[in-house]
Amino acid sequence: MLGFYDSLTARLRASGEYVWPLVLRLFVAWEFWESGTTKLRGENWFGDIPWASWQKGFPWPFDKIPMDINWQLATWGEIVFSLLILLGLFTRFAAVSLIVITAVATAAVHWPADWGSLEELWKGYAITAKGFGNFKLPLIFIAMLLPLVFHGGGKLSIDHALLQLSGGQQGAADSQGDAVAAGLAFLVLAVSTVFLEPTWGITFFSLAVVSWVVPVFTR
Repeated sequence: MLGFYDSLTARLRASGEYVWPLVLRLFVAWEFWESGTTKLRGENWFGDIPWASWQKGFPWPFDKIPMDINWQLATWGEIVFSLLILLGLFTRFAAVSLIVITAVATAAVHWPADWGSLEELWKGYAITAKGFGNFKLPLIFIAMLLPLVFHGGGKLSIDHALLQLSGGQQGAADSQGDAVAAGLAFLVLAVSTVFLEPTWGITFFSLAVVSWVVPVFTR
C-alpha cells in the first residue's frame, strides 16, 4: 500500500511540473493583463487618488517621478510582463518585476503609514480599508508570483524549451541548496518588502550579503 502511495505521489509530482506552473501563469497573466489594459484605455488617476491619513503614498524613488511617468511605467509594466508570464519567457525576471510593481502600489495605496504592532498591522489584511490599510489582495498576488520566481515557468514554457535546446540541466541547477541559494532567497524577500517597510528590505538584503560573504571566509 505504501509503495502504491509513493508511486502515485511521484506521478503527481511529475505531472505537476507541467500543470501547476501553467495554471498559475495563466491566472497571474490574466489579472495583470486586465489591470494594465484597463489603465491603457482609461485616464491617469494616480494624481487624483483620495489620500487618507493612514496611507504612505508612493515610496522613494517613485515619489520623485512625475505621476504621468509612474502611470506609464505601471501600465506598460503590467502589460509587457503579463505577456512574458503567459508565454513563460524570462519568467523569473517578469515575476520579480511584477512583484516590484505590486509592492510599490501596495505601499502607495494599501499599506498603513504607521503601525505599532504586528496585531495592528494585521488589521490591514483586508479587502476594504477601515483605517488600517487593505493590502490583502496585493499580498495574495505577491504570494502567487513568488513560486514563479523560485521555480520558474515549468515545463510548458518557452524558458524550458530554450533550456532544452541549449543543453542546460534545470534539475541540477534547482537542486543546489547552498549559501548562494539562501542569499538569493533573502534577496527576493528584500525586493518584495523594501518598498513597504525599508527596514525589512534592508534586513533581508543584509542577510543575503552575509550568506554570500561568510562562506568565502570559512573555506
